[in-house]
Amino acid sequence: MKKKLVISTGAGMSAESGISTFRDAGGLWEQYPVMDVASADGFARNPELVHKFYNARRHDLLKAEPNAGHRGLVDLEKDYDVYIITQNVDDLHERAGSKNVLHLHGELMKVRAVDDESKVYQLKPEALDTTPETVIDGHRVRPHIVFFQEAAPNIEPAIELVQQADVFVVIGTSLNVYPAAGLLHYVRPGVPVYYIDPNPAMVPAGVHVLKMGAGEGVERLARELKTTL
Repeated sequence: MKKKLVISTGAGMSAESGISTFRDAGGLWEQYPVMDVASADGFARNPELVHKFYNARRHDLLKAEPNAGHRGLVDLEKDYDVYIITQNVDDLHERAGSKNVLHLHGELMKVRAVDDESKVYQLKPEALDTTPETVIDGHRVRPHIVFFQEAAPNIEPAIELVQQADVFVVIGTSLNVYPAAGLLHYVRPGVPVYYIDPNPAMVPAGVHVLKMGAGEGVERLARELKTTL
C-alpha cells in the first residue's frame, strides 16, 4: 500500500508561475485595500468592485501555467498516495494533473449562488467576467472565494487528511494565515514533516526545512523521500 503524502500549499507554490498575492509589492491588488475586495463587508458595500477585481485575477490566471513544483507533485503520485490541501484559489494544481486537491479558500474559476452556497458553477474561459447582475440558472452569483470574515468550510476535511498523513509537507506559506497554519498541529507524533520555502518561518523542532523555491524544493523532496521511506 502506498504511503499517504499530504501536502499543504500556499502562495509560494504558484509564485514561479507568476501568480502574485495580496502581500506582494505591485500588481493589481495594490490599488485597493485588501478588505475592500476580499472581505464579506467589502462585498456587501461594493459588490461591483469585488466582481471587477476577481474578473481581472481570472484573466491573469488564464495566462499562467503550472510550474515545475506543480508538475513535481503530480510525479509523486506514481509512488505515493498524494493529497493536496491548498490555500491558493488558482487551478494550477488541477491543470498540472494532480488528482486530489482540496481548496481551503475557494476557487477563482468558479462562482456560486448568492442565495445558495451549495450551487457552484465553473466559468468558461470565454466567459470569465461577472457582475452583481450576472444570473446563472436563475441565481445571482458571487466569486466562489472564502472572504475574510467568512469561515473556511473545508478546514475539517483538511484536518482529517493531515491526521491520516504518513508524511506531511508544507510548501510556500508563511505559516501565519489561519486556519491553514494550524494544520501542522494535527500531524501524528513521529510522522515526518517537510517545509519548503525560500524564506521559511520559524518551525517546531524536528521539521525538515528545505530553504528553496517550490520547483527546486519538490525535486529535492522527491529525492529525500526515496532515501528515507
